[in-house]
Amino acid sequence: MQQRIKKTENSGKLLTDAEFPELPGFCRNKVRDTYQLPGGRRLLISTDRQSAFDQILTAVPHKGQVLTQIARYWFDETQDICPNHVISYPDPNVVLVKDLNMLPIEVVVRSYLTGSTNTSVWPMYARGERVIYGHNFPDGLRKNQKLPEPLITPTTKPAHGGHDAPITEAEILRTQLVTSEQWHEIAEKSLALFARGQELAAEKGLILVDTKYEFGLDEKGTVVVADEIHTPDSSRFWIAETYQERFDAGNEPDSLDKEFLRLWVVNQCDPYKDPIPEIPDATLNEFSAKYISLFEQLTGLRFEKPSQAISVRERIRDALAKELPEYF
Repeated sequence: MQQRIKKTENSGKLLTDAEFPELPGFCRNKVRDTYQLPGGRRLLISTDRQSAFDQILTAVPHKGQVLTQIARYWFDETQDICPNHVISYPDPNVVLVKDLNMLPIEVVVRSYLTGSTNTSVWPMYARGERVIYGHNFPDGLRKNQKLPEPLITPTTKPAHGGHDAPITEAEILRTQLVTSEQWHEIAEKSLALFARGQELAAEKGLILVDTKYEFGLDEKGTVVVADEIHTPDSSRFWIAETYQERFDAGNEPDSLDKEFLRLWVVNQCDPYKDPIPEIPDATLNEFSAKYISLFEQLTGLRFEKPSQAISVRERIRDALAKELPEYF
């Protein structure tokens, strides 16, 4: 995956690197830097790196903290539906988790005909496809239209640096990427998690449009939800009050999620063929404000921006030294 983060007026506020040589098992992913620890544990540090269209585009102020804290809210609100991988939160950007045997499927649940990436249903529908992820779609639908019921549209999980690929339930069962029993359990849990997410979002004036879930097996073989849940990186959230009016007018919904940045990019170029231009600081600050607004609207809490007295990286290092003193 390409990475290009330029220095901007925001650079002093950004966490773009969370590699600490004291810790073992380092791995750099799109957004998170992770560490494999003894005792069946993994450390996940959410940076401010922003990915889209299979590359790291930039970094966004406070993004890593927002992602971690929104995921924390949802893990707490859904643990009665499915156990999650969380052990503790040493820092606002950091979560210590169980190291799971991850299943090679990403379960995407969609409730609206929308999206802008190659694996989204709207671009496929707009190209004329009417059987998408094994589901039949009628003619005459419009972008951002509500579907009759939530649909599961799974993708395979790529190897490091690879691309998500659409797959159907029939293909999953035929190829035994997961067992039939595992597939039916994660599909059932995904729909239940999504229903809870839509219910709680609606209470806060939001529409949970679609989302992605990742699951793994713990040491007992129990299915556990992992990575993140219902964050603006892995989900779409629209403002409920203005959705219908904007849909009727043929306008994009008011959103508080990653799609804001995706749409900015696709309005500038074809992100799969053309160089993506530098994203202005004003656009990134507006994007950051949307993530913070989502956190505050969902949780009812005020987002606490990090102190300027110490860098986020230094703060995280201090927190890790307390949580894992054997390494520092």
